[in-house]
Amino acid sequence: MHDEREDLAEIRRAVRALCNEFPGEYWREKDRERAYPGEFVDALTKAGFLAALIPAEYGGSGLKLDAACVIMEEIQAAGCNGAAAHAQMYVMNTLLRYGDEEQKAAYLPGIASGELRLQAFGVSEPTSGTDTLSLKTRAVRDGDHYVVNGQKIWTSRAEHSDLMALLARTTPREEVASKTEGLSLFLVDMREVVGKGMTIKPIRTMMNHSTTEVFFDDMRIPASALIGEEGKGFRYILSGMNAERILIGAECIGDAKWFIERATAYANDRGVFGRPIGKNQGIQFPIARCYAQMRAAELMVHHAAEVYDRGGNAGAEANMAKMLASEASWAAADMCVQTHGGFGFAEEYDVERKFREARLYTVAPISTNLILSYLAEHVLGLPRSY
Repeated sequence: MHDEREDLAEIRRAVRALCNEFPGEYWREKDRERAYPGEFVDALTKAGFLAALIPAEYGGSGLKLDAACVIMEEIQAAGCNGAAAHAQMYVMNTLLRYGDEEQKAAYLPGIASGELRLQAFGVSEPTSGTDTLSLKTRAVRDGDHYVVNGQKIWTSRAEHSDLMALLARTTPREEVASKTEGLSLFLVDMREVVGKGMTIKPIRTMMNHSTTEVFFDDMRIPASALIGEEGKGFRYILSGMNAERILIGAECIGDAKWFIERATAYANDRGVFGRPIGKNQGIQFPIARCYAQMRAAELMVHHAAEVYDRGGNAGAEANMAKMLASEASWAAADMCVQTHGGFGFAEEYDVERKFREARLYTVAPISTNLILSYLAEHVLGLPRSY
């Protein structure tokens, strides 16, 4: 962002310095092995970046979402992969907003120090996808416990997390007055239940994303794991989803900046037919167009963060920011490969790795079509389409 506040610019410089310790070779090795970048996540944690949104009283930095956006953007712009760690920010935010004082005191200091990782968010299911209100995982009260049965999919980083925010149905859908009721949010201590009712199975994907499916078979969790009121969980996760979309939007801006910078440098250096390819408008114009698209999306991301930080309903802004930024990063990714030609497919340039990683964000979290449906109904007043 041009003319950036000095506090945010200082955060940007500090993140870039940390990321310089994790060059392309590090990420290529992790990618080949499909390994979790634990060293990178530990370094981010030790530096306090993953505790940016945790209040100072619990050991965090007490910053706002605009600062968190700068952190995630700069990680991506440096060629690193923030997907290994970004969940801690927005999942933690749900605990911070809706957890009771006992829960916050029990977990937030450990999350801030790095003793605990809160990286897993169990929402999506194989049969319901983004139709969250149709999820089937059940949590049934049994004395001072809940018994959980069901299955989640695309629960990323579950193998590398100590805690999971889990959304489950506590009241059958046919017994609630509103379809948004009857879902409850739990903070599950995975250290107590893995192998004892919880089974985690990795899913190998196009990019190194450490995602899994999780099975619950009579998993018993204490009643104290419930966040907020029973049956109100869907409402609780909405604000966390807005924060997630804004943060993902910031990451996409960082990716777009990386692609544009790499393409520009290559176009200046690469000589064909006795001249740098960047002298040709056929190379210049796609790079310039991606830059303009990125800057426009960047403004929307920053505006969405401002609305969120003011406490307003950032639903429309968060959705637009995520959509526009993901489209800008994907356009820049495609342009960067095209600019590099054959070398864009060579592992050593990191372009193909970042290309694969960038493709995710027009699909998840939340697909572009659902964002358009939201805007059509809630902003434009068109009839609900689903």
